[in-house]
Amino acid sequence: MLSFAHSIEGGRAQNTLAPTGTLRALYLASNPAHAVRDPATGQPRGVAIDMARELGRRLGIPVTVTGAANPQAVIDAVQRGEADLGFVAYNPERAGPVEFSRTYMLVQQTFIVREGSSISSVAAIDRPGQRIGATKGDSIALYLARTLKQTQVVEIVESTPGEAGQMLLEGKLDAFGANRQRLTDVIRGVSGLLLLPDDLYGVEQTLIVPKGKSEALTTVNQFIEDVRNSGFLRASIDKGGVIGITVAPK
Repeated sequence: MLSFAHSIEGGRAQNTLAPTGTLRALYLASNPAHAVRDPATGQPRGVAIDMARELGRRLGIPVTVTGAANPQAVIDAVQRGEADLGFVAYNPERAGPVEFSRTYMLVQQTFIVREGSSISSVAAIDRPGQRIGATKGDSIALYLARTLKQTQVVEIVESTPGEAGQMLLEGKLDAFGANRQRLTDVIRGVSGLLLLPDDLYGVEQTLIVPKGKSEALTTVNQFIEDVRNSGFLRASIDKGGVIGITVAPK
């Protein structure tokens, strides 16, 4: 495969991926695997920010990187042409209105439970009579809805991490699932909650472009291959220090 640099022919890649002349990228503001707020500057920093800026640098165009409230907001904006590029996990339920790139990163998902819970590993999640919570629309909520057979999945609309923890403590949920960094943040300084030691699965992180923009998708996929091979992606993940994320295998 050609390197990303060799894939650009004049302004063709810029025109197909960013027709306005500015690369407009969206990421999930609530997902620490994408970005977190730097306590020193107040500005977002993380893998999504690094990748969007690096792509813009290689294309030779300015970049705007904006946080969105949820995955559907990212998909809708890209589908409508309000954004050129979106950072969102691939799920079969999301296929259709946009084109998904190859996977560049995996984000490990697990659960928090109350202290003393009979759930001591992810193998104990799917049992009769249990209520397993996840934020509505999140990758883990979609995954649980299609894979769990015995337990009840409780989709929580726009919950804050603190609210999910409180529902566990009050016995309204038996476990709550999300990515490992989010859950680590939930239990920090809170007594009575435990993080399971093992992971359920790694969510496949991808980039999306509008449906039918095959040349834009090719450019994005070549970029992903290049930042993986060059070590740029690994360095960005290491620099961010977020728990439970890894470069996706080839």
